[in-house]
Amino acid sequence: MTAPPPVEPICVKVNDAARMIGVGRTKLYGLIASGEIEAIKLGKSTRITTASLHELIMRQRGRE
Repeated sequence: MTAPPPVEPICVKVNDAARMIGVGRTKLYGLIASGEIEAIKLGKSTRITTASLHELIMRQRGRE
């Protein structure tokens, strides 16, 4: 039997999101505050949607 393909997460922790796009936590929180990245609250935890990270990168690539 073959293993099922890995599941890509829908959202990630703040530290993981910052690492994924190569910025620090302060910059990431700035991007959240400006509305460029979508964050959701799950209880007391903040999670960043991976779709918003992909969208941010695509927008930045379009500006180059």
